[in-house]
Amino acid sequence: MPGPGAARASNGIWLVCLTLAWLSLPNMSRFYDSIEPNVINEEMLQKAVEEQGPQEDAGHLAKKEGINFKDVKALQLDFRNILKIDNLWEFVNLTKLQLDNNIIEKIEALDSLVNLVWLDLSFNNIELIEGLDALVKLQDLSLYNNRISKIENLDTLQELQVFSIGNNNIQTLENMIYLRKFKNLRTLNLTGNPVCDNELYSMYIAAYLPDLVYLDFRLVESNMREMALIKYQYAIEEMKHGETLALTKQKEKEAREKEVESHKSAYVEYLDGSFLFDSMYAEDPEASKLIYLPGVPALLETYKNKFVDICKTLFEYGLQQHEKREAEIGIFFECLNEALQDNQEEGTRIIQEFEKNNLGIVDAIQSLSDTQVAELRLTEYNEEITKLYETLMTLEMQLVDQLEEVIKDFERNIADLVSNFIENEQGLMAQCRDLENHHHEKLLEIAINTLEKIVKSEYDEEMPDDVRMLFVDKDTIVNAVNASHDIHLLKIDNREDEIITKANNRIYGLIEKVHKDEIHRNRSRVLEINQYIDHIRSELDNLDILEQ
Repeated sequence: MPGPGAARASNGIWLVCLTLAWLSLPNMSRFYDSIEPNVINEEMLQKAVEEQGPQEDAGHLAKKEGINFKDVKALQLDFRNILKIDNLWEFVNLTKLQLDNNIIEKIEALDSLVNLVWLDLSFNNIELIEGLDALVKLQDLSLYNNRISKIENLDTLQELQVFSIGNNNIQTLENMIYLRKFKNLRTLNLTGNPVCDNELYSMYIAAYLPDLVYLDFRLVESNMREMALIKYQYAIEEMKHGETLALTKQKEKEAREKEVESHKSAYVEYLDGSFLFDSMYAEDPEASKLIYLPGVPALLETYKNKFVDICKTLFEYGLQQHEKREAEIGIFFECLNEALQDNQEEGTRIIQEFEKNNLGIVDAIQSLSDTQVAELRLTEYNEEITKLYETLMTLEMQLVDQLEEVIKDFERNIADLVSNFIENEQGLMAQCRDLENHHHEKLLEIAINTLEKIVKSEYDEEMPDDVRMLFVDKDTIVNAVNASHDIHLLKIDNREDEIITKANNRIYGLIEKVHKDEIHRNRSRVLEINQYIDHIRSELDNLDILEQ
């Protein structure tokens, strides 16, 4: 039985391909040469939307009120001699787009169509597959009858199920291997490409695309697949091994990136190794020269080990403090939401009780024949409404006071945690500076001693020319050592400032948002109460007891 992919193909893309297959590229080019090219503009889009929208009375109403492009799900722009794709950015909810039978030369301006599932670009003049990265939901793609010579740049289309690229210029069987990454691909059309003339074409694709169900409108037979797997067994096994290794590396990379993101939230990314130390020397042009001084390699190794140990201590401490801050934030929002829920439930209970006690009271007052009794009952009901208003407002003010206290406690607690973190972080960074200062003193001492030996012609070791140039006089070598030292200190200072700034900004931003959200919540609740009370009172405005 044909699968859903084949059904869509037969109802959509393949129908266009079959009915227009008699047209050759040169014929189409001559056809379009006689017509002025178009660019997608507002007028064309509006007309297309109206033509494809509701007709008769509903259509007139839609045309009068205007159709919001954001509400359009399908758009048909075929046979309009379009040269350039443009101005589709408003169609953010579009799921189906037909741009076939135009003279489009480049795939572009589709980035906003992130919900697109079905795209037809057949019968155009496209030479390169590009501009489709944002269409991650795409399932059905037709590039039939274009000028494409390579299948590429489709990596993000992992939902792709149906792909038509017949009548192009695909030459090599090896290009088919690219399609292995599309695990959902079930239907493929390549008819009319030079690659189809290869006698191994069908068998090659059956072997390398094992999940493919339909190839060039035909079911891939099981016996063909079995023969293909036997023929290409060793090549496929080798390829699978390579794919497994690549997948493992990709997963490791993604895991590392995820890990780094978690470290960033703790402000200690890349401090679990020698990254900071290495960056100090990567931007130090003098370091590569000073390493040639006697005793410096061993001195540098000791310095690096101690420096990295401090960085790791800071890293572990940062993660621990991050957990404490996140726990505090979690407790705060738990208390906040609990208070809001309790208040909401109490408010709902009060309103339900009021409505239950006063069910049908307006009709009852209206039906009273005694005006004095009716007015008395109306006064009593008004007093109950006022009491309800006061009760709800009191409940809201109690919540405001309660949340104000909770927020103050949270501000104090989180500020203490951040302050302690920054204080200890500064202490550890100070240790890094102390190590750098100590290393600088030792390095300067070695440099001066080396200079004295060179002056006295007592230095016999080989030295590169650019290093020897540092020892022309004392000022030159001292300046070089000091410049190296300044770069290292600047790196340490910048990293410290970065940690402090991020920690403070995160908390200040969070607290500011909490206050803004509470102000917005309070105003919305007060407005809600007033609107409800006004609604109740409006029912009384329709009563006219005096006329009875």
